[in-house]
Amino acid sequence: MKGKTNILLPVYRLFLVLFLLSCNSKNAFDENQKIINEVWNADQKLSFVVPVTDTITPNNFYINIRNSDGYPYSNIYMFITTIFPNGKSSKDTLECTLADESGKWLGEGLGDIWDNQILFKKHIRFPSTGQYTFIIEQAMRTAQLPLILDVGLRIEKQN
Repeated sequence: MKGKTNILLPVYRLFLVLFLLSCNSKNAFDENQKIINEVWNADQKLSFVVPVTDTITPNNFYINIRNSDGYPYSNIYMFITTIFPNGKSSKDTLECTLADESGKWLGEGLGDIWDNQILFKKHIRFPSTGQYTFIIEQAMRTAQLPLILDVGLRIEKQN
């Protein structure tokens, strides 16, 4: 009997992993990109391609930011360009607050690394199906923004 248990254990683990992965069905898209040498240059544009098939369900859009606690500012400004499937585009400016007035880092931290998920847009429906491209660039008044480790885009379906 012990032999059957040993054989079935990997199968049970596989089903558990698949079940846990399927529980997060709110994620329509979630991708992060590393910033080269942890310095975000003003000319470094991050591109996220999102295939869209659902135009009915509303979505929340988040910007993910991972920074080191040595980051010299309490915020970061970004330009976010959306390119629609028909080729038209729109551009937004977003301020992401990373620390409070006393200098305490916001978000979740582990050691000297801090993760923030900033709400960008709420309750948005895609106007059409197709491929959307989101381009994120830093919009601070410095050409090189140090100690930004990763930047990403997360789109969650609303229930």
